[in-house]
Amino acid sequence: MSASIVHQESQPVAAPPTTGLRERPWLRFSLRRLGGLVLSFVLLVGVTFVIVPLIPGDPAIAAAGQEASGAQIEYIREELGLDQPLYGQFLDYVGGLFTLDLGTSFTSGEDVASVILARLPFTAELAVLAISLVLIISVPVGMLVAYLTHGGRRPWLDHLFNFVTSLVYSVPQYVMATLLVVVFAVGLGLFPAAGAENLSSLVLPTLALMLLPTCVVSRVVRRETAVVLDQDYIRTARGWRIGQVRLFGRYVLPNVITTTLTLSGLILAAQLGGAIVIETVFAWPGLGQGIVDAILSRDYPVIRGTILILGLMATVIIILVDVILAIIDPRTMEAEA
Repeated sequence: MSASIVHQESQPVAAPPTTGLRERPWLRFSLRRLGGLVLSFVLLVGVTFVIVPLIPGDPAIAAAGQEASGAQIEYIREELGLDQPLYGQFLDYVGGLFTLDLGTSFTSGEDVASVILARLPFTAELAVLAISLVLIISVPVGMLVAYLTHGGRRPWLDHLFNFVTSLVYSVPQYVMATLLVVVFAVGLGLFPAAGAENLSSLVLPTLALMLLPTCVVSRVVRRETAVVLDQDYIRTARGWRIGQVRLFGRYVLPNVITTTLTLSGLILAAQLGGAIVIETVFAWPGLGQGIVDAILSRDYPVIRGTILILGLMATVIIILVDVILAIIDPRTMEAEA
């Protein structure tokens, strides 16, 4: 009897099934990304409110005009709510955000949300077109160069590729934009130098925005492809006489795409900031040109609203890339455990 009791006690007790976050990777993943989005929003609200008043100049004078009297300036200041303490202005700002109210433009009197929505399609069109061309060009070029130079073959091509990409990458975007205008607009007259009248107006700003990230992504793809080509399973696949197109499409590309998508998401988020410079050079009527105009006129609500929207867009883009990567390779979620 005692032996049977001892035997029963020695049997392992089954652990109760766990239903925590560790057993639900998608729930854990979603909560992490949602928390990151909320934190980014809070930081953006605080930073945009604090840094905008540091811009030199008085928005009341800018709105009233240089010839306005002191009484007129004080009246404008009161109308704009600038006579309130800073904490009072912040509470009004945050309260408006909870009702999706970004405020009213100091210069035009329009709703800031309407101002942003009018310019947003131009910036989105430019950024999406640029990053699409970056992927279409850089991924095949990087993989092709890696294949042609694999095993020490064609060293001249490897040196030429590194030289060209390094040279283009070293040129600042505003310098590149200016060079494109001088050569293709002023010199050759092939494309408009500014404006957004037709599709040809997209060519130069898109080129200026995509050249630098194309060099970065193509170099990363070339390096990742070279690493994959040295793996044992690639040698085995070649031993099976698999064609090059199938080899790259089935075995090389899936292993390269993860790094490429991650980098492309970061680049697309950065493109939203780089668009400010490019849009200014080409007088492109997007958010970049709008925020420059707002800074010159000390239009605080438009500046804050534009920076907030651009920041949120960049955060959402990075989250979407993380979701795509998690769908392609669920191991990326497990790595966060």
